[in-house]
Amino acid sequence: MSRETSTEGGEADGEDKEEQGAQQRGFNYGDALYWDGRYLEEGGASFDWYQRYAALRPFVRKFVPDDCRVLMAGCGSALMSEDMVKDGYVEIMNIDVSSIVIEMMRRKYALVSQLKYMQMDVRDMSFFSDESFDCVIDKGTLDSLMCGQDAPLSASQMIQEVSRLLQPGGIFILITYGDPSVRINHLNQPGCSWKIILYIIPRPGFQLKPSTSSRKSFTEPVPLTEAGQLPADFSPEDPDSHYIYICKKT
Repeated sequence: MSRETSTEGGEADGEDKEEQGAQQRGFNYGDALYWDGRYLEEGGASFDWYQRYAALRPFVRKFVPDDCRVLMAGCGSALMSEDMVKDGYVEIMNIDVSSIVIEMMRRKYALVSQLKYMQMDVRDMSFFSDESFDCVIDKGTLDSLMCGQDAPLSASQMIQEVSRLLQPGGIFILITYGDPSVRINHLNQPGCSWKIILYIIPRPGFQLKPSTSSRKSFTEPVPLTEAGQLPADFSPEDPDSHYIYICKKT
């Protein structure tokens, strides 16, 4: 996936660039056929988008008790759910639009009772009843939809479904490369109500220039304006940082 670029044109331009870039390369990241082909080509190899659980653990542990019922939205072939089980989490439902990867993961974890796998599109999770999860985690799925066809509609459908599935006070953890200028409007669409805390962490392997000192711990939240945006004078230390939105359903 190409990284989203902010422009003077604002959010619409950023989202258009995501969708157009994917289409120019002949990819539709919202299409199950694309992912089926990719997972077949990779032969079941594990792959974690953006960050491994070790880097995300401080945020997951802070906001998600280990007895919560967790939904991993767009699990792919990632090791994150396995790592969470090793860390004490007891019930994780993993869904993905690709039936190929779901069958691979189902076989791989057949003896791990804490992990369940089901083929499902995050835009329509009507199989699950309202308020049936305590936490939903997305690591790259919304971003993939933003690189597909009808991106704004797909994003809206996914966020609405996530909100529907969460219990009041439930937590949606969104890990994305999208800064608030291109993600807050999707989160705060009509019908959704969240209290949002934002963290920003660098890419794995990112190193500051020797002459630069880190301003603060990455485990400290980043202040947002009343409109839910970054302050005008704020810039992340890594220009390709990952944004972690902790969204509590209110």
